[in-house]
Amino acid sequence: MIRTRVGYAGGTTKNPTYYNLGDHSETVEIDYDPARVSYSDLLDVFWKDHDPSSGSWSRQYRAAVFYHNEGQKRLAEETRDRLASTTGKKIVTAIEPYTGFHVAEDYHQKHGLRLFHDLLKEFEAIYPDPGDFRNSTAVTRVNGYLGGYGDCASVKKEVDGFGLSASGREVLISTVCAHRPSSSCPLPD
Repeated sequence: MIRTRVGYAGGTTKNPTYYNLGDHSETVEIDYDPARVSYSDLLDVFWKDHDPSSGSWSRQYRAAVFYHNEGQKRLAEETRDRLASTTGKKIVTAIEPYTGFHVAEDYHQKHGLRLFHDLLKEFEAIYPDPGDFRNSTAVTRVNGYLGGYGDCASVKKEVDGFGLSASGREVLISTVCAHRPSSSCPLPD
């Protein structure tokens, strides 16, 4: 992943916020390198990371794919239909055209990292501007590792590129290696 940002999409309310969401849904915007990971790979992770046969109790928390073009729409529909066929369940996850994305408030960004105060403080020192913090590839990668996406070997391979102190690198490695010894990143490094 190049970067991820939490925000709001799929609605018509102007300038939505967490407390004035209107008809938007909470979502994640993903910037990725298609030479390293395909849209189809991202969809595979998406379908595995939620129960697509279970509807949400509110529009705010519903699951949805927002496609940018007809090719993405086709792939989203194909993977949805394949999943329905293999599970025998009706898939209720929405597939809708992308109509815009509104970045959520800073305190909603990088939730996994926010649970590790010392690492968070290091990155806030490196990226004092909230926009730079939110858009940092290093912050995105570390947040992903702390969220369970990645394995011990992968984090050891790339930890030196995150800009962390020696103690920060050790916290990250020990957390990923101790708590997720058998997990592996579902996407290529």
